[in-house]
Amino acid sequence: MNDPATAELMRSLHRLVRGLSLLFWGLPFALVECAHLALKNRLELRPYDFILPVVANGLLLLGVGLLGDFQKQERVWRLALDRARMLGLVLVGLSPFLYWRVKVPDVQAYSVAVLLLAGFWLMFLYHTNYVLQRLVAMLPDEGLRRETRFFTGLNQYLLALIPLAISLFLLVLALAQSSHLPLAILKFWQRSETANQWLFLLLTLFPVATTMALLWKIKEVVLDSVFHQGH
Repeated sequence: MNDPATAELMRSLHRLVRGLSLLFWGLPFALVECAHLALKNRLELRPYDFILPVVANGLLLLGVGLLGDFQKQERVWRLALDRARMLGLVLVGLSPFLYWRVKVPDVQAYSVAVLLLAGFWLMFLYHTNYVLQRLVAMLPDEGLRRETRFFTGLNQYLLALIPLAISLFLLVLALAQSSHLPLAILKFWQRSETANQWLFLLLTLFPVATTMALLWKIKEVVLDSVFHQGH
């Protein structure tokens, strides 16, 4: 069938697949690149360090944009994409401050901008899971809908815990520096420092990994539907 409606549907499905692929590869690229740059010192900086975080987060913004051609008439879906697009724009805008914070560490405004970048990145990941919920609600695979509901709900719960974990860490750090904690608690905190870092890493990596798995699975379901449409 070569009627205009079918051709437009196929075009939107192909762009949907490309958008899901960009999000699949963009999430780990952005996480690794931003974390790697944040851990550098001034002497380790290279000229390309300025642009790589912008490119990495730009891939996420482009991926969300490609999803927009699918089911344009669905208002809830459109609103979810618009919010994700706005969060992506903020990420791209804040990305250069990673470089400047390492290059000029004494400027407090750059450190605040990097904290905002981390917060908005978590918000983007949180909202990406909501976008996936809205997407699978329009697909015919009931098993995929149940699986996506479960894992996106788990991801959102874990992502909501991360700010609480950061707040607890900062509180204990402030109390430790002011010597307001009992000696026994300070010793326990020093011994468990590595465990706390691994816990924070787990809370961050698990939602990214499961989001990537869902992106890949949804992409495969859409590709399967494209091949069936083509026959």
